[in-house]
Amino acid sequence: MKWLSKKLFYILGLTLLCISAQAQSLADAKKMYDEKQYAEALPVFEKLVKQSPSNASYNLWYGVCCYETGDLANAEKHLKVAVKRKTPEAYPYMADIYQKTYQFDEAADVLDDYIALLSKKKQDTEAAEELLDRATDARRLMERVEDVQIIDSMVVNKNDFLSVYVLSEESGSLQPFQQFFNSRKPVYSSVYMNQKGDKIYYALPADSGQYALYNQSRLMDDWGDEEQTLIGTDETADENFPFMLSDGVTLYFSSTGNGSIGGYDLFATRYNINSNAYLAPEQLGMPFNSPYNDYMLVIDEVKNLGWFVSDRFQPEGKVCVYLFIPNPDRKRVESEDIAYKRSRAMISSIEESWKPDTDYAALIRLSRQEIPYGNKQKDREFVFIVNDDQIYYKLSEIKSPEARSFYEKVIATGKQIQTTESRLDELRNTYAKASGAQKQQLTSSILQTESQLSQLREQLEQLEKKARNAEILYMNKRK
Repeated sequence: MKWLSKKLFYILGLTLLCISAQAQSLADAKKMYDEKQYAEALPVFEKLVKQSPSNASYNLWYGVCCYETGDLANAEKHLKVAVKRKTPEAYPYMADIYQKTYQFDEAADVLDDYIALLSKKKQDTEAAEELLDRATDARRLMERVEDVQIIDSMVVNKNDFLSVYVLSEESGSLQPFQQFFNSRKPVYSSVYMNQKGDKIYYALPADSGQYALYNQSRLMDDWGDEEQTLIGTDETADENFPFMLSDGVTLYFSSTGNGSIGGYDLFATRYNINSNAYLAPEQLGMPFNSPYNDYMLVIDEVKNLGWFVSDRFQPEGKVCVYLFIPNPDRKRVESEDIAYKRSRAMISSIEESWKPDTDYAALIRLSRQEIPYGNKQKDREFVFIVNDDQIYYKLSEIKSPEARSFYEKVIATGKQIQTTESRLDELRNTYAKASGAQKQQLTSSILQTESQLSQLREQLEQLEKKARNAEILYMNKRK
């Protein structure tokens, strides 16, 4: 009996010691968590959540540690438990995971629940409502993913991305701010100089501390008349990385405001000569924009190629530079498959955007060539990629009579598509301003026009393929 008492006392002591050690371990992990040492705290919370899988706090803390260390899949799994148990701190993280994985409907649902929970507790909902607006805007952009051909990509150091841009001389030049101005100012921006060399565009921190766009003109042998480029835009946001098309009117830039869905987004604006001011910025669609940072969109009109930068799904300090073929028609990805549209929006694989039986090697080589002023590429009516070594820009260059006939139909169909797209945009704009009864009347016209547009785009793709096959067959026979 005495022996049994000693054994019980030993077991009780050992149990208390384990509980004490666990409490101490939890306290240490929570301290590291509060000090944002997530990687250090993660193993402790992982152990605790395995011991108590339904504990809301353990799932929250472990989920946040996974989120902060880049393991979004595990973070989603455990934050779901915390959200299910209505742990307030879990909702913003859960919504952000959905946002970063392009599950915008789910992000909006979580934020709706979060706002309801905060309202019930009589707490401020402003920050949550801003997040909901961002999720709603992202969902809207997902509805119009552009069918742009992204033909190459390159991951580089964040500070070296401009080295990938090889512009033809006629398209101007790009340099880092410090290099252009021979400055040591801690300014993270680029300087675009037009082909004439008499105008530059760049960004600087304004009085508010936020980056704003500026331009200067060349006066004799120096730069002067510095002025802010955009007036009346979001002064609480950063605006950076400008690029002006050769028309001197169309300006591309990046902004963290103006309805950005995450970090920097890409925007376009145009100079209105009559008002001597720029028009309201237009946000570009997906895949150009994402819930991450997207910036420095440049279009080389001589090469008919463009670049933009994104840090989506990249490790700290790295970015991906995408090379694409500009899409003046702004054709959209027409698919009811949400997984496919999400993949195209995310740029999960650049190959998904490629046209069938098309080799882009010649265009990729062209993107890396320096083209001096005066060596302008051929006048272009279109860009018809036949194979790795053959690109046509005029009908007269197509050798096969059959292929030329098909491509004449391609051109005619393209014009029909432009006309139909303009009509559809007008119908949609009218619908947005219409009353309930008028909307019902317009719905049928919009659906009919959308169907017609889808058929024309399918027809265009088939005609291009027939033209390509006919030209290749003709060239093979002539060898």
